[in-house]
Amino acid sequence: MTTVRQRRVGKSTEAAEDQPSEEKNVKPDGRIPSDHTGGKLWKVLSITVGGIVAISLGLLTSVYVATLHENDLWFSNIKEVEREISFRTECGLYYSYYKQMVQAASIQQGLHGLVYDNKTESVRTINILERMNVYQEVFLSILYRILPIQQYLEPVYFYIYTLFGLQAIYVIALYVTSWLLSGTWLSGLLAACWYITNRVDTTRVEFTIPLRENWALPFFAVQIAAITYLLRTHLQPLQERLTLMAVFIATFLFSLTWQFNQFMMLIQALTLFILDCFDMLPTAKVTWLYIIQISGLLLVCVLQFFNSMILGSLLISFNASVLIARTIQKNLKTGGLLNRLGKLILHALLVLCLTLLINKFIKKILNLESDEHIFKFLKAKFGFGATRDFDANLYLCEEAFGLLPLNTFSRLSDTLLFYIYVFVLFLMAVTAVIVAFRNLSGSNQVQFMEKMEECPITLKPDAAYNLIHTVLFGCLALSTMRMKYLWTSHMCVFASFGLCSTEVWKLTLKCIHLYTSQRTRVIKYSVPIITLLYISYKFWPGIMDELSELREFYDPDTVELMNWIKSNTPNTAVFAGSMQLLAGVKLCTGRTLTNHPHYEDKNLRERTKQIYQIYAKRSPEDVYRILRSFGTDYVILEDSICYERRHSRGCRLRDLLDIANGHIMDGLGENEPDLKPSLYPRFCEEIKKNLPSYTIHFTRVFQNKTFHVYKLAKHK
Repeated sequence: MTTVRQRRVGKSTEAAEDQPSEEKNVKPDGRIPSDHTGGKLWKVLSITVGGIVAISLGLLTSVYVATLHENDLWFSNIKEVEREISFRTECGLYYSYYKQMVQAASIQQGLHGLVYDNKTESVRTINILERMNVYQEVFLSILYRILPIQQYLEPVYFYIYTLFGLQAIYVIALYVTSWLLSGTWLSGLLAACWYITNRVDTTRVEFTIPLRENWALPFFAVQIAAITYLLRTHLQPLQERLTLMAVFIATFLFSLTWQFNQFMMLIQALTLFILDCFDMLPTAKVTWLYIIQISGLLLVCVLQFFNSMILGSLLISFNASVLIARTIQKNLKTGGLLNRLGKLILHALLVLCLTLLINKFIKKILNLESDEHIFKFLKAKFGFGATRDFDANLYLCEEAFGLLPLNTFSRLSDTLLFYIYVFVLFLMAVTAVIVAFRNLSGSNQVQFMEKMEECPITLKPDAAYNLIHTVLFGCLALSTMRMKYLWTSHMCVFASFGLCSTEVWKLTLKCIHLYTSQRTRVIKYSVPIITLLYISYKFWPGIMDELSELREFYDPDTVELMNWIKSNTPNTAVFAGSMQLLAGVKLCTGRTLTNHPHYEDKNLRERTKQIYQIYAKRSPEDVYRILRSFGTDYVILEDSICYERRHSRGCRLRDLLDIANGHIMDGLGENEPDLKPSLYPRFCEEIKKNLPSYTIHFTRVFQNKTFHVYKLAKHK
C-alpha cells in the first residue's frame, strides 16, 4: 500500500464594468467632459490592476500546489518507478498513454498503437481514443516531442507542470466570474483566497494529478465565466459573437477531457431550462447555449470515433426535446399567472417525455449499454429498491460516491465561506422567487429588458444563472461526495460576489431600514477587506507550516513487485488482478492487462467481475478456467483485498462477490435468507496452503508482505 513518511535529512476602489451611456456624457459640441475622461482612465487602471492581481494569484496557486506535491513525495529525488507508482489507480492508466506516445518511434506509430491497442485488455483490440478521454495526453506528448525541451525537462515534469499550470487558469476563471458578477475585482481576490484556503475541499490536483477532472474543471470554470459575461445586458454584436465562440471552445475542451462531461452539462442545461421557463434569461441566448452544448458534444463524438455513449447521452436528448417542445408550444410566455403555470407544467412534462423517448430510441438503435451501471447506481442510491448488482454495489460502497460528510461544512465554516454563502444564497433565492412570480404575472406585451427595470427588486440574468447553477451543483455535491469540487469552487465565487455586490447590500439594508447609497458603498468594500484580513491572519501561518513540512514517497512492496515483473516476466505476459493495481502494472512495466479502472464499458465490467472471482468462494478449477479464458499468464493477489478491513461487513469486495454469487458472507452478522453457504473456501486464502488441487494449476513465483504472484499452468 502506498504511504508517505517524514523525509529523512539527506484598499482599492474600482468602477463597474457596465458599458457607460455615451449620450449622457457628450456635450452639444461633441467634446467629452474631463470627468468622463478621468472616469475612463480610472476604469482602465482598475482593470489593469485587477488583471495583474488575477494572473499573480493564478500563478501563485500553481506554484503552491506544485510545491505541496514535491514536499509530500520528494518527487524530484525518487526513482522513476516510484514516480509512476505515485500515479494511483486510473491516474496511472491515463499517464501510461502519454508515456507510450512519448516513447513511440514516431507520432504516427504512437497513434496507431492507441487506435489498435491490444495490451490494455487481453485477447481484445480496442481503440483507446474512442474508449477513453486521452486526447490531452496525445496532444501533450506531441507537444513534448516537437518542442526543443527534451534535454532540459523530463516527460513526467512536462506533464505535471501542465496540470499545475491549468490550476492558474482555473483560479483566474473563478476570479473573473466573481469580478463580472460584482463589478469589483476585490470580489475576485476574495474568491481566489477562499479557493486556496479551502484547498482540501476545492481541489485534489496535488495528489491525483492525471485525473480527468483536473484537466476538465479549469475549462468548465472558463465556460462559466464566458456564460456569465454573455448574459450581461447591452453587449455589442461583436462582443456577443466572440463570447459565444469562447463558450463553445471551453465547452468543447471540457467535453473532450472528461467522460462525465455529459452529466455535468445536463445539470447546466437544466439550469438554463428553469430560468428560461421563468423568463429570467433572454430566450435567444439560451437557445444558443443549448446549440453550443449539442455541437460541442457531437464534435467530441466525432473525434472519439463516434463513441456511442455520447450519442446516447441524456444531454443531447434533453436539449433536442427542449428545442422541439418550444416549436410545439409557441405562446408559452403569454397569459396570466395561473395560465402560465399550467403551460409551464405541460411544457416540463412534454420535455420530460420527449427526452425519455428520444433517449430510449437512440439507445435501442445503437444497442447502447455502456452507461447502464450509472443508472443502476443512481436507482440503488436513491432508494428505488435494493440491488445485488455487483457494479452498482461497488460504487455504493465507495466513500467518494456517498453523501457529503458533515465535517466538510465545519471546514468551510472555519474560513467564513459557508456562513457567507448561506447568507447570500438565502437573499438571492428570495429575490429570485419574487422576480419569477412577477415575470409570470406580467403582461405579454412587456419585453424582457423592460420588465427588469420596472421593479426595485431585480435579478440580473448573469446572477440568476449563477444562483441556479450553485443550487443544482450543491444538490449534486450533497448526494455524491466526489462531485463536491464542482460545487465548492463555485461556492467561493458566489459568496464573494454576494459580499461585494451593491444589490445584495442594498436589499439587506433596505430590509432593516438603514439604506443609504454611501453606507452601501462603505460596507461593500469594508466587509470583504475585513474578511480578507481575517483569512490572512488565521490561515497564513498554517499555509507556511504546510509548505515547510517535508515527506517522501514510501511503498517498497509495490516497487519490489514492479521491479520483479520487469526483470522476470516476458514483455508479452498477461497479468490479472485488481483494477487499481493493474493500472500501475501497465504504466511501470508495459505488460498486458486483463482489466483496468476505466469502467465505462459493459464488456469490461463483466470481465472485471469474472477476474475478481479470485477473491470469491470458488473452486481452483473454476478460477483457472476463467483466468485462462482471458489469456492470463500471471495473477496477482493482494492481502489488503483478501483480508480487507477498510470497509464494514457487506461492503468489502469479498462480500460484494459473495452476494452477487448467492453465497453467505464471512463474519458475524445477518445474511439475506436466500443466500446459501458456498461449497468451496475462499480462493485467495486457500491457494496459500499449497494444496495439490491448487498447485496443479497455480505456482507461486513471487511473494512479499503485500502481494502474491502465481503463474498459471498451460494445460492443453
